[in-house]
Amino acid sequence: MFDSIYSAIVTPSQFFAMAGVALVSGFIYAWLMSFRIISKKRFFTVVAILPFVVAAVITFVNGNIGAGVAIGGAFGLIRFRSAQGSSDEIAAILVAMSSGIAFGMGYLGYGVIILICLAVIFTLFSVVPIFEHKGMAQDKLLKITIPESLEYSDAFNDIFDHYLKSYESAGVKTTGMGSMFRLSYKIQMKEQSEEKALIDDLRTKNGNLEISILPYVEEVNQL
Repeated sequence: MFDSIYSAIVTPSQFFAMAGVALVSGFIYAWLMSFRIISKKRFFTVVAILPFVVAAVITFVNGNIGAGVAIGGAFGLIRFRSAQGSSDEIAAILVAMSSGIAFGMGYLGYGVIILICLAVIFTLFSVVPIFEHKGMAQDKLLKITIPESLEYSDAFNDIFDHYLKSYESAGVKTTGMGSMFRLSYKIQMKEQSEEKALIDDLRTKNGNLEISILPYVEEVNQL
């Protein structure tokens, strides 16, 4: 079970056996991870077939250094054409690729263990209350739309000092065909119950334009 099924020359029966195990275990892995990661269906479809894709590449490279370098370059191009995901999604992809390497070398038992065991461990860590510090303030993303005539560099500092434990700029961009600006701040509230009061005070300075407070996710933070 834990020995490589490949001989010196990979036969069709060996390849199809690897393909079947990689696809089935990849599907089970993607299904288990769907209970932990909130993402689109196409992400889990990719995760399900990724072990087989990587395994097929490893199988065909088969020790050829030149082909390995070429494949590495191709994967590099794919990385820069892809949007960065959350840490959970990146971890799921890395696990799928690691199992694909095991499958591609013929170690089907190790590939299945990598996928299924890590999916179970990942799920357990997500439900067990470890690595949680409830006493720490939660970061949030504050977005404020302002007219272009407002000097925004320190326009809200007095309000921020009153309601916020900490704040830092997360970026600025134009909106409304350039007639307005949208400011983004990473903030921590002193008191969560004062969130509405913070918004009401900000509205008096931004002309009652749009204001939003969202959970701050650093990996996918967008203005």
